[in-house]
Amino acid sequence: MDPILSIMMLTPNQTRVTEFVLEGFSEHPTLRFLLIGCFLTLYTMALIGNTVIIALVTSSNGLHSPMYFFLCNLATMDIVCTSSVLPKALLGLVSEENTISFKGCMAQLFFLVWSLSSELLLLTVMAYDRYVAICHPLHYSSRMSPHLCGALALGVWSICALNASINTGLMTRLSFCGPKVITHFFCEIPPLLLLSCSPTYVNSIMTLMADAFYGGINFFLTLLSYGCIIASVLRMRSAEGKKKAFSTCSSHLIVVCVYYSSVFCAYISPASSYSPERSKVTSVLYSVLSPTLNPLIYTLRNKDVKLALGRLLSSFSH
Repeated sequence: MDPILSIMMLTPNQTRVTEFVLEGFSEHPTLRFLLIGCFLTLYTMALIGNTVIIALVTSSNGLHSPMYFFLCNLATMDIVCTSSVLPKALLGLVSEENTISFKGCMAQLFFLVWSLSSELLLLTVMAYDRYVAICHPLHYSSRMSPHLCGALALGVWSICALNASINTGLMTRLSFCGPKVITHFFCEIPPLLLLSCSPTYVNSIMTLMADAFYGGINFFLTLLSYGCIIASVLRMRSAEGKKKAFSTCSSHLIVVCVYYSSVFCAYISPASSYSPERSKVTSVLYSVLSPTLNPLIYTLRNKDVKLALGRLLSSFSH
């Protein structure tokens, strides 16, 4: 038996590599300053926009409803997602060496998987909320009670924290004794699995199961909710009623389309077909652009949020 393999079998927790090198965007040095400006602008916008959403929902009595409660949770997830990725990416663009410790890499992986899976699951919960509001308006207050909404939000955070813990824990059991360059601008499961010199079968199975649940089942449930919503709206006789119904779920539908399209491109593929360039582009969409656009989409297309924002700004001016 190969001595290296025998050592790995005897000590599965051993990690030869104590730090990784994030490749980032080093293959495009001419775009360095442009990327710094874009990432810094988008990160600032994401932080401000999502913080404003949280402040509006918590301070405005008119926004104390299930839809805005879930929107507040979504904004929190977006802050966690961008903050786990962009500060390190910006530091790598500014400095010559872009290294990350093994523990730092695992921490980044945990918070990223936690926020991404939470957002996918929460989008399904928000789709169900819109389904109840449009298809069963008379029973909305009883079905979407504050107790149930709190339980759903807690369930989303807890289930996804467990998922992130399992995937991160399995990653820490792998041995990394060869190349230590991660072909990405943050720690992600596919490029890390390619660097491992120990069997990754269990990791691949768990990743596939997570993809099936978060990317497959949740996507199906979201489509099912919107299928029922569209059918219910089409049965409405009033044109004004149809317009109002579509306006209440259009923002969420736009967010779902943007988020799922980028996540599918990044994750719904085997590790053997991993493409660094494609992964970087799609990762920018779901970890940077989507958290930045979400507050704008919900603010610009929502009358209640715009009114609450106006009251908040007027109170600051006084």
